[in-house]
Amino acid sequence: MAKLTPRQRYDFKRTIEELEEYKGRATELITLLIPPTKQIPDVTNYLRNELSQSSNIKSKSTRKNVMAAIESILSRLRNTRFPPEMGIAFFVGHVPVGADQTRMVAHVVEPPAPLPTFMYRCDSYFYLDHLKDMLTEDEVFGLLVIDRKEATLGFLRGKRVIIVKNVQSLVPSKHGKGGQSSVRFERLIEIAAHEYFKKIGELCNETFMGQDELKGIIVGGPGATKDFFVKNDYLHHELMKKVLDTFDTGYTDESGLYELIEKARPALQHLEVSHEKELMERLFSEIRKEDGGLSVYGEKHVKAALKAGAVEMLLVSEGMKTYNRTFECLRCGRTFEVHQVKGNEPIYNCPDDGAECNLVKEEDIVEELARICEAYSSQLELISTDSSEGNMLLQAFGGMAAVLRYRFS
Repeated sequence: MAKLTPRQRYDFKRTIEELEEYKGRATELITLLIPPTKQIPDVTNYLRNELSQSSNIKSKSTRKNVMAAIESILSRLRNTRFPPEMGIAFFVGHVPVGADQTRMVAHVVEPPAPLPTFMYRCDSYFYLDHLKDMLTEDEVFGLLVIDRKEATLGFLRGKRVIIVKNVQSLVPSKHGKGGQSSVRFERLIEIAAHEYFKKIGELCNETFMGQDELKGIIVGGPGATKDFFVKNDYLHHELMKKVLDTFDTGYTDESGLYELIEKARPALQHLEVSHEKELMERLFSEIRKEDGGLSVYGEKHVKAALKAGAVEMLLVSEGMKTYNRTFECLRCGRTFEVHQVKGNEPIYNCPDDGAECNLVKEEDIVEELARICEAYSSQLELISTDSSEGNMLLQAFGGMAAVLRYRFS
């Protein structure tokens, strides 16, 4: 999967959040996941069978809504010969709107990573776990578990573990037999261990070097061997900079990689928050300067700096759920730009004559900011609310602040 840009990641996350908000009255929401390897004729045959089966649903309204949702998907597939490169997901069904009425919602999503399996599910909610997993797919870590008997290398891509290689060592066990002096025997053991560690180091270099998306390497194993390996320059110096930590594991085979991930999970979660804290600290260091340094915050001032090309890095809170909506008065014809919270119905009355207004344009504020950033080559960073710094960006700075290229007023 190609690494998502901040804007792509934001858009995909917002799509998932929107789908999560839908709740059906009964089993009236259909989730259909079609992986890239699935034949479309097989899917349509499956849906026709489900359409036939749904005629047996006892509730008249549920039966009608489920059948309508299936027919909607079938009509969309009618002109489709092959799934897209990553597959395609359909989320279709009826949601209540009050007074015992429902409306159909239909979303077609082309995911950023291949859908792993075919799924058809009819429930009171949309099944989104596979899409949620993709939000972390662009986070890649190198994995190594090692002792004197074997080593296993792999990658952690999001939640997927990819096994690269398992290597058995030829290092003899330490014992007093063999007909040689104990000192000579120990020396031969250490020579064999050194050659084994060199081999594993070379495999790590081949596997992990050149992986631009690699965020770090975690190393595990029983006893002190893992620490000895890391501290004695068996890894390339560039890889050494990426080693996050070592962890005790009981195994050094494939199961050891999974054990390593569980042991390291708190550290991996902390890593993303730490990166965001570094970005926020850079902003705070400018704000703390007597003259405000190269900083600006608040929507009005940030947008002015962006449109002047003065912004080097824009920090935007993921907690901002605001639409910029443009309304037109049905009576006087005037237009008004209004900020409204995502999820609220787009309703607005003309402040001059109180007449009802039509919605003529709607844009997520983050999408607007991302578009301006692209136009002026400004770096966009989306900051979560998982840390105190992230919360401060949302609460104290209105959800957006920027580090400037040069002073702007």
